[in-house]
Amino acid sequence: MRKLNPYDVWSKVFRANIATLKRRSSTVGTQTMARIVKPVIAKRQQQPGPGDWIAGVAFGPTGARRYRLYRPPGVQVGERLPLIVMLHGCGQDAKSFAASTKMNRVAARERFLVLYPEQDRMSNAQGCWNWFETRSGRHHGEAALILKAIDQVCLLHSSDRAQVAIAGLSAGASMAALLVTQHPERFKAVVMHSGVPPGTARSALSAIGAMRGFRSTAPLKTTPVLMASSWPPLLVIHGESDHVVAMTNGEAAARAWADAAGASAIEDRRVQRGRRYATTVTDFKCGRNTVSTIVKVNRLGHAWSGGSANHPFSDQLGPDASRMIWAFAAKEFRRSI
Repeated sequence: MRKLNPYDVWSKVFRANIATLKRRSSTVGTQTMARIVKPVIAKRQQQPGPGDWIAGVAFGPTGARRYRLYRPPGVQVGERLPLIVMLHGCGQDAKSFAASTKMNRVAARERFLVLYPEQDRMSNAQGCWNWFETRSGRHHGEAALILKAIDQVCLLHSSDRAQVAIAGLSAGASMAALLVTQHPERFKAVVMHSGVPPGTARSALSAIGAMRGFRSTAPLKTTPVLMASSWPPLLVIHGESDHVVAMTNGEAAARAWADAAGASAIEDRRVQRGRRYATTVTDFKCGRNTVSTIVKVNRLGHAWSGGSANHPFSDQLGPDASRMIWAFAAKEFRRSI
């Protein structure tokens, strides 16, 4: 007997009840949805600190994905806030990624929403986003589910659709960049932290070579200029001591983004704040517009720069990547007003 894919079951249940849920006149559809969402809530404890830590599930033709949404305290009815989408790396989930990056603290102070889509271990045993599964098309399915989660948050929690940015770590960074190249109109900014540029792998095996810097970024470089000109600005953050994802990947992403738009590098500048690791920052500009920026962090390995202490894939001695991401996104949000 053929085994049923749980996500196929969830998708069928959702389609069968969606009309009833929209009318909100039937308890059957509500109870069905409650049976799906309740285990999600039960398995996650309330996020510490001020604000709301909201569980959700996004559905699509290829299945479903859980997500968490952080909402800062004091949000007024009708208030529309910017949204930062955060894609975790391998071995992480929404809760651990939020704790490691401390992005919710920045959101509480600056007043924006943070969406944490969560990869399912049935789709990838290590919890990695399948950005490299281009032959099977799985990457398209996962990208579509992330977009569904964004749509759901914009609809239910009054996020401003015109102020959405996306960031990710490692596999999450690669998926973030892939999403932006496919749907540039949906995002104002993208951040890759320790990731591999899209177009460098077509399978899990080739992804390993790409991580080590042995793959070409030619597919991204050959993107038509007219298409690339619609991509939002890219910020790359990468550790110079990263032995999991070679820093040449970060350099390749920034340069491929720049080459596709005809941008040129500006002279490097070195930044040192207190006792945190020093950085070398390079901007790629086309006229007055910055197309991409790479921040190379001295002594940083494969970890979130400036993250919480005692968390995997986190280094508290690096410059605060979460603050850098918000500053980068906020600048682009202001430009779009």
